[in-house]
Amino acid sequence: MSSSWPVAELDPVRRLRVLASAIAGAHVSERVIPAPFDVVWRIASDLERSFGTFEPDMRGLTIDADLGGGRLVARAGSRYGMRARFDVDLRPGWCWMQSRFLLIGLAATAVPGGTLVAQTGGVRVPGRAALVPVGVRAAGERALAALALQAGQSAR
Repeated sequence: MSSSWPVAELDPVRRLRVLASAIAGAHVSERVIPAPFDVVWRIASDLERSFGTFEPDMRGLTIDADLGGGRLVARAGSRYGMRARFDVDLRPGWCWMQSRFLLIGLAATAVPGGTLVAQTGGVRVPGRAALVPVGVRAAGERALAALALQAGQSAR
């Protein structure tokens, strides 16, 4: 076997773009937040305290189990009273959350001038790699605007 196999290293934002491109109806919202990666990701990855403050439809999230290696099980409640159990993959610059009917992806990487953050998510179509496209773009833009506001206040 040859050791000359090609290797593709993707930063978290590029990885999110690739995954979202395979999901019908997914839209990736992106924004450069003029704050250091550490500041932005500290807020974005604090699922129990901060996530519900910038993700438009989330009221709160509770970690039920830490399975190790960044794998978590969480319970979330929406602003509309709905609840979901999520399987979560959380690592520096990367958060992928899936429930039976919902998907949320968030990624970040340091860039000149701050942190590039990307978000996708929405209602999953059971049995298919698809999201219901209604409101996905607007929700992503709102989430990133709220995250940018919090990061700006935190960076001061």
